[in-house]
Amino acid sequence: MRNPPPPVRLIRGQAPLLITMQHVGTHIDPAIEERMHERARLRADTDWHLETLYGFAASLGATVLAATTSRYVIDVNRHRDGSSLYPGKDTTALCPIDEFDSSPIYRDGQAPSDAEIQQRIADHWEPFHDTLGGEIARLRALHPRIVLWDAHSIRSVLPRFFEGRLPDLNFGTADGAACSDGLAQVIAGHAQAQSEYSWVFNGRYKGGYTVRTYGQPARGVHAVQLELAQTTYMSERAPFEYQPEKANRLRPLLQGMLEASLTFATHPH
Repeated sequence: MRNPPPPVRLIRGQAPLLITMQHVGTHIDPAIEERMHERARLRADTDWHLETLYGFAASLGATVLAATTSRYVIDVNRHRDGSSLYPGKDTTALCPIDEFDSSPIYRDGQAPSDAEIQQRIADHWEPFHDTLGGEIARLRALHPRIVLWDAHSIRSVLPRFFEGRLPDLNFGTADGAACSDGLAQVIAGHAQAQSEYSWVFNGRYKGGYTVRTYGQPARGVHAVQLELAQTTYMSERAPFEYQPEKANRLRPLLQGMLEASLTFATHPH
């Protein structure tokens, strides 16, 4: 049996830009996977191909931190105590028991116990956030301000969570608390300057645990979440192929926004 991967993949850069990817991981321990329904083993709710889509990040000097474990095991963008990010609205759990379309992940009686959830927190959640906190501290020692760009993607139509079709680009800044107005305006300017993609700030997705916890502008950490509709760069049906033609249309906009975020970090006024 192969050894499991480390809980995170980390590419270190020196620029004041840190990109996090909590939901790109696909690893599920075989002992857990055998308790899952066959359909769940497709890992349909993965944020597929984001490391490829953001492949230009290294050329910007960015640091990229990605979780390797599937969100079906544990969602490291949730509170460790399991509290909801969107009280009163439907959402998936810290250790999900159902998929985005409400299909059960586990066979009857096979969902994780409280003790198992605590073990998953220790094995996966804590290493991710320990690493993230360490990287923020490292970059802040180098720069007075840094931008944390929280990269996500999701199927464009999911009636469980939102009506109709999701905008193409969904920016979340915890209703403005996670970054300065200046950075939000810089990013919005890039979105406004193009007409191919629809976009919204602090709509259905306002930012998850990472943005809400680490986005502290007064301490020099400005955080923005971008939830992409997956139709902008890939097929939303299994086997969830990356679509280079679509992706290559989107990437200049992404790169432009990240370059502008770097400029903000180094020259905020």
